Amino acid sequence: MKIFLCTAPMVQINTPYPATAYLKGFLEERFPDGSVTVSQADPAIDLVAKLFSQRGLRDLFALTKKTKVPELKFFREAYPDYLATVEGVMAYLQNRAPELEQKIANRELLPEGPHFEPVHEAHKFLELSLPDRAQYLASLYLDDLADYFRLGADARFQFSRYGEKLAASQPSFEALRAELEKPPTLIDRYLEEVTLALLEKEKPDVLGLSVPFSGTVYAALRMGKIAKAKGLPVVMGGGYPNTELRRLSDPRVFDYVDFITLDDGERPLLCLLEYFQGKRSREDLFRTYFREAGRVRFVSKKEEKDFPFRETGTPSYAGLPIDRYVPMFEMLNPVTRLWSGYFWNKLTLAHGCYWHRCSFCDTSLDYIGRYETEKAERLVDRMEKIARETGHHGFHFVDEAAPPAILRALSQEILKRNLKFEWWGNIRFDKAFTPELTALMQQAGCLAVTGGLEVASPRILKLIEKGVTLPQVAQVTKAFRDAGIFVHAYLMYGFPTQTVQETVDSLEVVRQLFANDCLQSAFWHRFTATVHSPVGKNPLRYGIELEPSPEPKHGRFSENDLHFRDPSRVDHDSLGTGLKHALYNYMHGIGLDADVREWFPLKVPKPKIPARLVADSL
Repeated sequence: MKIFLCTAPMVQINTPYPATAYLKGFLEERFPDGSVTVSQADPAIDLVAKLFSQRGLRDLFALTKKTKVPELKFFREAYPDYLATVEGVMAYLQNRAPELEQKIANRELLPEGPHFEPVHEAHKFLELSLPDRAQYLASLYLDDLADYFRLGADARFQFSRYGEKLAASQPSFEALRAELEKPPTLIDRYLEEVTLALLEKEKPDVLGLSVPFSGTVYAALRMGKIAKAKGLPVVMGGGYPNTELRRLSDPRVFDYVDFITLDDGERPLLCLLEYFQGKRSREDLFRTYFREAGRVRFVSKKEEKDFPFRETGTPSYAGLPIDRYVPMFEMLNPVTRLWSGYFWNKLTLAHGCYWHRCSFCDTSLDYIGRYETEKAERLVDRMEKIARETGHHGFHFVDEAAPPAILRALSQEILKRNLKFEWWGNIRFDKAFTPELTALMQQAGCLAVTGGLEVASPRILKLIEKGVTLPQVAQVTKAFRDAGIFVHAYLMYGFPTQTVQETVDSLEVVRQLFANDCLQSAFWHRFTATVHSPVGKNPLRYGIELEPSPEPKHGRFSENDLHFRDPSRVDHDSLGTGLKHALYNYMHGIGLDADVREWFPLKVPKPKIPARLVADSL
């Protein structure tokens, strides 16, 4: 039996999403006799290759003749230049046309659309090396073209997501189903070509679709429908079903797939493979939805258990188009560049989160709540095997929060073996990250860390149970910076009962962290209450009231984000505008001495945070 695993478009195009690699490695270790074979592909890369080609631009240009969208005027005028350069830019970014670097970097080759506007103002651009300038400009060029496809071919398309709003926390399947049943757009037709070509090449017995985010659901269901029409059973799993489909009851979803699994995929997929082989009944499946007699059923045999993390094997990237990924450099920031500017081998150091207490987090779900570790020796064995397979020695550890003890042991093992890896990952600003540990991590190849500061307000930090203090955050981030490791912080605003004063105070703390070289990068997220978080499960404790969600006519589809009433009635949207404006400037070293009130579009109070809070903490 052959199972074919795909991550549905769209996700990052610079590196593979790791779910199919995890499952392929696991299954190949479980079936060394070859009774089950596994192949994998990344349809997003094939789709991007079709779009960003001369054929793709010709098809797009033909569509733009029928529209008067003003934002497409430049594309139509510069069309001959785009047509002449698009395949060269793709080849350059895929490291197949280094001879174009000089011309791209010197701004002698590419038409410069709206995304090039910051280049005219950015002094940092001229400070970049020649290769970095070329990658930056080539990335802005593709960003322009992606916008033209969105404006002229399919309003649902973006580089890292496709039809996201149709699936994100949508109680009803109606809107998504209506889009799926419409005549296909240009991008839909290209996706169909990609899907049919992959199925013809692989000739599988089963198609497995990994659906990590809401921006991959639309394409997954289109791919599933194509495979079902060819008589193939289709299994869907991944992060999106795990978080949003836990109350699924609309049977129409199964017009597009046959089975949907929840949580870790290893055991549910093994049970399904045995079902396909006639070795077990539907009643013996594990954490799996299917349609029966026109209704949705969920079966989870109690006797089945998940595999311990240490038994899930080493991810295998074999079969993925390693040399065709497209590194993108879209922001002049060394930390944010890590996400999209390089190819990374992805690896998990531990299952779940060692803290799993944050009140905004989906702590009730298995992927966070079940914490299991692996020995550092085994982890480094996996790193060596993956590096040999891909030819890349950079790793992104995709843990919810990599534990300090594991990072210490991992760093020691890397140094013991004299290995040359570069790596980064997400952490908590845990007090265990001492200057001694951060120096050890840097020696072992750590480039950067990302971590959740969330709300830089003492009361809210306590309310969200982050388990850190502001002085602690300052000391830990500075320890990383002193070791030469870049630091990115996740920030949050709009938490229940958060006042205007607390929001202003948060920005003041962030200003001080940037001014004292504790942070190089950060991002503000608007708080969202989710159904699986402590806030969603116990809203009264956090001073809010949830708004009721009516049951859809045909049954429920997805459920995650919750609407709520906050008695504080703060205008978080206006405050968010100021927060993001300030942060953009801080990341460029601008305005670090300015009064934080100047960034807001409305009158706000003076910060109450001491002006030397961070400096004194250090």
